[in-house]
Amino acid sequence: MPFSNSSELSPSFILASIPGLEAAQCWMAIPLCSAYVLALLGNCAVLLVVRAEPSLHAPMYFFLCMLAAIDLALATATVPRILSFYWFDSREISFAACLLQMFLIHTLSAVESTVLLAMAVDRYVAICHPLRHAAILTNGATAKIGLLAMARGVLFFLPLPLLLLPLPFCGPRVLSHSFCLHQDVMNLACANTTPSVVYGLTAILLVMGLDAVLICLSYLLILKAVLRLAAWRERLKVFSTCIAHICVVLAFYVPLIGLSVVHRFGKDLAPLVHIIMGNIYILVPAVLNPIIYGVRTKQIQRRILSLIHVPDR
Repeated sequence: MPFSNSSELSPSFILASIPGLEAAQCWMAIPLCSAYVLALLGNCAVLLVVRAEPSLHAPMYFFLCMLAAIDLALATATVPRILSFYWFDSREISFAACLLQMFLIHTLSAVESTVLLAMAVDRYVAICHPLRHAAILTNGATAKIGLLAMARGVLFFLPLPLLLLPLPFCGPRVLSHSFCLHQDVMNLACANTTPSVVYGLTAILLVMGLDAVLICLSYLLILKAVLRLAAWRERLKVFSTCIAHICVVLAFYVPLIGLSVVHRFGKDLAPLVHIIMGNIYILVPAVLNPIIYGVRTKQIQRRILSLIHVPDR
């Protein structure tokens, strides 16, 4: 599809569609909308349940509320725009809106990564230093960690749109996803993008990469402490408190790594693969996180069942 010329100072971009399936996009939006609604309901339920249940007023569940708020913000920053494209064929997105969406996606992802690291540290302290847990991870400390996570995400990823702002964009400005990502927008610039490439890779390594290493380290220390216990039943009981967090970490990092691999090595892949991987990256954590903690936490189960008037078994 030819792209109309626009001012270099205010370019716009075309969101990706699936070649040959444009007529079916209206129907393809239905599962996407269903997943978005499920993410909204699940994460709002987590926020309401933790607020209403005094037994859940603990650092681990405050961190879970942070995850729920981040997932809500990330899904809302992307999915409604994708649905407007699929349902109303609104393919064009302005340069400013694209940069804002890109900033929100990368910043919120960085904040979520930091919160997942904080949850891993919480599990480490609770298992390896249980007597000091209440003194170390107080409610005040938990709030400060949340603010630090937000500041870290903003400081590391605010330069990304600023580095793209002065670049010229010429030729077809067609993205490979239904939303804006730094790598995708950067590849459309017709100028030297080395500073943007170097900074983007550095920011990802220093935030998501470092967080992943520290999460793995915390679980190695946890595993070392668990293996010191004499009975297998006691080992399983202690380690089972980490299962939900491990699943949430995998739900975040596996789509992130998959999307990175597709960007790096998937230039010859079908456009459908890029679009599906992008949507998985945005929606899978938002949909799965409430389900994982709902299944693993009896207090959340009871409160949700009471909200929908289902007798607790």
